[in-house]
Amino acid sequence: MKLFNSLTRQKEEFVPITPGEVKMYSCGPTVYNYFHVGNARPFIIFDLLRRYFEYRGYKVTFVQNFTDIDDKVIKKANEEGVTYDVIADRYIKEYFVDAQGLGIRPATVHPRATETMDAIEGIVQTLIDKGHAYVAENGDVYFRTKTFPEYGKLSHQPLEDLQAGARISVGEVKEDPMDFAVWKAAKPGEPAWDAPWGTKGRPGWHIECSAMVNKYLGKTIDIHSGGLDLTFPHHENEIAQSECANGCTFANYWLHNGFLTIDNQKMSKSLGNFFMVRDAAKIYGYETIRMFMLSAHYRTPLNYSAESLEMNKASLARLYESRNNLEFRISKAEGDAMTAEETEKLAALGQYKQKFIDAMDDDLNTADALSAVFELTREINAWMTNHQDTTKAFLTAMHDLFMELTGVLGLAQAREEAAGDEAEIEALIAQRAAAKKNKDFAEADRIRGVLADMGVTIKDTRQGTQWSRA
Repeated sequence: MKLFNSLTRQKEEFVPITPGEVKMYSCGPTVYNYFHVGNARPFIIFDLLRRYFEYRGYKVTFVQNFTDIDDKVIKKANEEGVTYDVIADRYIKEYFVDAQGLGIRPATVHPRATETMDAIEGIVQTLIDKGHAYVAENGDVYFRTKTFPEYGKLSHQPLEDLQAGARISVGEVKEDPMDFAVWKAAKPGEPAWDAPWGTKGRPGWHIECSAMVNKYLGKTIDIHSGGLDLTFPHHENEIAQSECANGCTFANYWLHNGFLTIDNQKMSKSLGNFFMVRDAAKIYGYETIRMFMLSAHYRTPLNYSAESLEMNKASLARLYESRNNLEFRISKAEGDAMTAEETEKLAALGQYKQKFIDAMDDDLNTADALSAVFELTREINAWMTNHQDTTKAFLTAMHDLFMELTGVLGLAQAREEAAGDEAEIEALIAQRAAAKKNKDFAEADRIRGVLADMGVTIKDTRQGTQWSRA
């Protein structure tokens, strides 16, 4: 499997630190609100990477954090007159609602910054002891960027170029404009923690991730991922402080997804195009959003528009229709052994599984992987149309292959909950069948109308009447 490493700017063969195991860290949300469609892209993409590794037999330890102490969290808490943890708890709970809807599996560990304070303070103290960090006059602790000669290696910008744009903000007491805070001294009314160097305060954003990686995955990990916007300064600073504290490589592979635009414009509250996943899902459905995010390669820019979402909604419906038709045919079919023709056909369908794997092995090329799934779907549909007496064994084998590939992508897996009127629907279908048998077509049409009013669509097939909710 090859992955594009942002550090080297090229595709590299993935070689794990420990054979058969993957240690992954992906930056999670700052929990002061529902997450937006831009946030959803990395959450979905790196959930898929984790799923694919597991599909290929790897044991994956996947850590995605919650930034639960931050200026935005504190601001929201002050606005509502509550403590920061009330805000954090609320939006962590809401994160899981949206994540579940999007088919994002819970990480192996979801650490909170405030639950990792010992590890955070430990790494800050190590940086101070080694001379890579210093306590400023105002009590803030800053990282000495010039003590890390490789600073800028991820964003591929020399330190001199980065220095040219660096500024010291009001209230900062730095030795150098490029230095960044790893600990912020307490301000009146803000939550604060005691620290061994004598400054009561809270951690800087970058140090939180370094500490959580160390605590849950170790000093060197296989993969660190996140949105392209995090490359600098967040990930650059994580590398600097982690490698200075630990004296070793922080992450072997860095993966970043491309930007999401809204109707070809950058998402912005001022432009009024700032969409929360929760709101978008009410219009298109969560799974349509997941389908949309997988429709393009993760490193390419992706444009969110009503047209794109509607197209993906229709594509998703085609997958469900094929699955439902297969399952209906299986329920009516017989034959535990495939015919010679079916055996040969099943072997031929294996090419789509290989196409799928080849695409996913090529830097998680979901666009080509989806193409392989739709090619398989077309083959399945054509076979069912042209072969009315297919054995149950072959139909089941095709269904298993379809569900295997769509399952990796986290698509077309949902099941409708059994409704209380299901028995009534089956009874009406039976009555309609009896009416047709008696050539009472007016009654049959009347029953079809009753079913339509109930939101039920029916399709007469050689195997019987197939129904679905409209």
